[in-house]
Amino acid sequence: MKFCIAGVDSLIIYFGDKIEEKTAIKVKKAYLYLKNLNLDGIIEIVPSYTSIFIQFDIFKYDYESLKEFLEKNIKFDFSDDSEKKIITIDVYYGIEVGFDLEKIAFEKSLSIDEIVQIHSNKVYDVYAIGFLPAFAYLASVDERISTSRLQTPRKEVPKGSVAIADNQTAIYPQNSAGGWNIIGKTAFEVFDKNLENLSIFEVGNRVKFNPISKDEFLSQGGVLWV
Repeated sequence: MKFCIAGVDSLIIYFGDKIEEKTAIKVKKAYLYLKNLNLDGIIEIVPSYTSIFIQFDIFKYDYESLKEFLEKNIKFDFSDDSEKKIITIDVYYGIEVGFDLEKIAFEKSLSIDEIVQIHSNKVYDVYAIGFLPAFAYLASVDERISTSRLQTPRKEVPKGSVAIADNQTAIYPQNSAGGWNIIGKTAFEVFDKNLENLSIFEVGNRVKFNPISKDEFLSQGGVLWV
């Protein structure tokens, strides 16, 4: 672990210098452990793929005292109920909503059906939340369909779009610009303003995608992009 000062009331713990599964697992385990401690004086704990940002009360801690405590106490064998929870999300993988399905199929020498099967067969871990509220970064995508971001991002990606970028997959929680490859769409609502973090996802959750037909998608309230 490497500790860095992020501000007068915050620090960052780095667990690695590149995005890879073993580093992300360390981050997840450490985050769940720290969150479960519910330490007085810790204002915010924000995980990413390689690091954890911690904001603290300067009347309770300073950088050195908190760093010393964390170095001695962080554990990587912790688990809680969030890791056991699997959220199943219905997805319509049709070319009307999966704008990049045909492109990926061509680039990977796969059929669209094979892409759907590969993407939906895995159970993904929620490793981080951002860049939009409820935008959950899920990993890791099977290398057979891992696809680089678009060279030119779209000005608008429809809410509910299911996408791939490199070894990650995600659901766009609202209409926004974006450069991920769109492979499908869900009517599942991932944004919830009544929840503290505005998302049905928490770091540590697991996610499974379930392919459905166009009729099922529409019956769930899904909307085709026009």
